[in-house]
Amino acid sequence: MKLPDGPKAPPLVQMLQWLADPLKYMENATQRYGDIFTSGCGLNLKPIVLVSNPLAIQKIFLNEEKQFEAPSAAKVLFQPFLGELSITRTDDSPRHKRKRQLLMPPFHGEKMATHGQLICEIAQNVMSQLTPGKIFSAYNPMQEISLRVILEGVYGIRGGERYEHLRQLMVPWWEALSSPVESTLLYVPFLQIDLGSWSPWGRFCRLKKEINQLLLVEIQERRQQYDPSRTDILTMLMSARDETGQLMTDEELRDEMLTLLTAGQETTAASMSWALYWIHHLPHVREQLLQEIASLGDSPDPMMIARLPYLSAVCQEILRIYPPVYSSFPRMVKSPVELMGYELEPGIEVLVCNYITHHREDLYPESKQFRPERFLGHKFSPYEYLPFGGGNRRCIGEALAIFEMKLVLATILSRYQMALANNRPVRPHVHRINVVPSDGPKMVITSQRQRQEVSLFISNKQHEFTIQGSER
Repeated sequence: MKLPDGPKAPPLVQMLQWLADPLKYMENATQRYGDIFTSGCGLNLKPIVLVSNPLAIQKIFLNEEKQFEAPSAAKVLFQPFLGELSITRTDDSPRHKRKRQLLMPPFHGEKMATHGQLICEIAQNVMSQLTPGKIFSAYNPMQEISLRVILEGVYGIRGGERYEHLRQLMVPWWEALSSPVESTLLYVPFLQIDLGSWSPWGRFCRLKKEINQLLLVEIQERRQQYDPSRTDILTMLMSARDETGQLMTDEELRDEMLTLLTAGQETTAASMSWALYWIHHLPHVREQLLQEIASLGDSPDPMMIARLPYLSAVCQEILRIYPPVYSSFPRMVKSPVELMGYELEPGIEVLVCNYITHHREDLYPESKQFRPERFLGHKFSPYEYLPFGGGNRRCIGEALAIFEMKLVLATILSRYQMALANNRPVRPHVHRINVVPSDGPKMVITSQRQRQEVSLFISNKQHEFTIQGSER
């Protein structure tokens, strides 16, 4: 078997290059070796084939059940953050299919619409705590909004001691193992040694244990006081049954709730931060958005906002230029498969490079330029545009993330006149697996807009909170 050509540096060196700057590593390798190449920085430093060609991606996704499976090493990589019973760790097709059938319904249709007003309220409440004229890192309030959407809309926890305890734990949880040095612990399992709360792994394990305990107690209490009229996603999942009539166990629910938090908080916060940067970096984009939002009049229904074509195109372009995660879930060949002229044998791992595919000049001319017009009147295939992955590993929270992005941006733009605090370019920074803006970006609220300009109904209900998170 002859694998595709690729970088010649020792695997450990390649792994360090990957951890330091995976986007640069992929771009350099693609420029030199093309749409398919072999890297030495797979899990456990084994060879892994990276692919960015849409036809090859299509073949992978369409033949996923027959010819690919989730590699055991990848399950080890994600287990610390997601738990043993998470959908991301199921590789057996029937078990994975059961999980998706249980988890998907609450994230679509009318059930999603029930969260619209809550998202708008949260966005307004968070932004109202910022001081006009004072520079802030946009990522911090976006992280707070995203976290509260999960706690209140997904978990259904509204205030109280447990709510505040979870909020206090989330920032250190996301900061844990985030540096390139600490991230190596995820790739090298034998280094995962608990040396007490002062050690990175020990601190991480204690945070996870505390979060898991809080989630499990919440689930158990909700079971005892079950209220079918509640519209949060946890309540809906508690009553979901598979084809045999079985409910999810408390432990399954806990791990899936942790998965939704892990996969949904930082990714959505990063995308909304990027959106604020590009919208205010390009005045014509901001003005067109404001005109479109104003066209809905006073008190538009959240679903009307979600259907705005230019707002949708802006969000799509945000997710294209810097997708929430830069690569899809790794797959391992389980029966021989041909990709772009190479015969891959069982045991070889394959990684789809979302970021590289999104920057193909044949698909997206001037790919580094922010141009929402690409998505007006043109629909890209799921093998050309894949910000949430694809195949049977496509992110289940995709619809909620996009819905949240649209409503939060419309709420902020209609309420506040904002500006970038400086003209320095904002560069991408990889925080574990997420592409976040390196400088926040730094912004300032210059004034509140008059309701006569652009009016968006937001409930006057107030929630007190403190914006947390390190400056970026």
